[in-house]
Amino acid sequence: MSHPVVTALTGPGESDLVTALGATAEYAVARRCADLPDLLAAAAAGLGEVALVSPDLRALDRSALHELASHGVVVGGVTEPGDELGERRLRQLGLDVVVRTDITAPELEDLLDGLVRDGLVLAHGAHLTQDGPAADAQGEAPDVPDLPAPPEAPCRVIAVWGPAGAPGRSTVALNLAAELAVHGPTLLVDCDTYGSSVAQALGLLDEAPGMAAACRAADQGTLDLMALARLAPEVTPDLRVLTGIPRADRWTELRAASVAHVVEVARQLGAYVVVDCGFCVEDDEELSYDTLAPRRNAATLVALESADDLLVVGSGDPIGLQRLVRAVQDLASVPSPASPRVVVNKVRASAVGSRPERRIAEALGRFAGMEELSYLPWDQATLDGAMFAGKSLAEYAPASELRRAFVGLTEAYAAVEPRYRRRRRRR
Repeated sequence: MSHPVVTALTGPGESDLVTALGATAEYAVARRCADLPDLLAAAAAGLGEVALVSPDLRALDRSALHELASHGVVVGGVTEPGDELGERRLRQLGLDVVVRTDITAPELEDLLDGLVRDGLVLAHGAHLTQDGPAADAQGEAPDVPDLPAPPEAPCRVIAVWGPAGAPGRSTVALNLAAELAVHGPTLLVDCDTYGSSVAQALGLLDEAPGMAAACRAADQGTLDLMALARLAPEVTPDLRVLTGIPRADRWTELRAASVAHVVEVARQLGAYVVVDCGFCVEDDEELSYDTLAPRRNAATLVALESADDLLVVGSGDPIGLQRLVRAVQDLASVPSPASPRVVVNKVRASAVGSRPERRIAEALGRFAGMEELSYLPWDQATLDGAMFAGKSLAEYAPASELRRAFVGLTEAYAAVEPRYRRRRRRR
């Protein structure tokens, strides 16, 4: 059975490659597209199973490749002989198959067979150009002295999420990252597309490039470890921060494929990655359009899907607890870690009565089956002082009860002995 191929190639070698495709037994050119919109339209119409693109195709980025993949089209790259920069750009965009325009028909057919069979997942170390090993996807970056050493253990990505109503997601994410930085290099990522606030909490510039610049670099295939380290400054020893978008209307800059690549590169930067997510996990934007459009909640959904651990934050008052129960139920339909850890924030007797922890545990256990809970006490004065100083609790109030609660929350991820133990009161 013949596999239809759509091409969007530039340069003088385009006709040579089309001739080689015509000489194969299993592949036939279904359409020769003039530009990227034409290629996307052909893929959406189901005209091809394989797409071949050039590195200088206008507007070609990681999001466009993600859209092609969403239509079930596998993508390969095509370069002119000797175009090493073009080949490097295609590989930086995530294309594992890159061929030259002067390739012979049998060789081209073999490579396309592997592309179709494995879906861009080829054997490690396979070299697809005719001149031997290809350049690494990240390029040959010069030595950067301020980069942390690669972690010995696999990096853990922890997503901090919670329902609407300001339960304290950013506060928990910031102070959790500050405590994890004691145990290893940590990166805090502000991925909230509705109201990012990590930059303000740490006294950083509101217009710093941060996550938006990282996603743009990921789109263009130029995001590597060195580039991410430049965009994520070190605010305290072993704690880097990738600030969020300064305005909520810039959410379109955080595309799904770009956010996924940023998280993937972030795994190489430290031992822990803490992602502050937005509250909304609805995936209904694509139902409102005839074509695939940017999704505002894609950044949160991708962060939850990429995380190794999930921390669900709720507020310790009647309304916050009701929202928490519904939020945990909503997670059943979202790709995320199977066993989220629930943290009840702003716990106080004035909101739920005496012995608030016991009352909250009974209510959540009865109505939602939640048994293992963590609690953070209400201490607004200390939080206000830390916000005014632009510091974490570990810097501003290291001996406070709230900070000790964060230390206890960190121990589940850092695997260390508890520093603080509560003394039991005798009657």
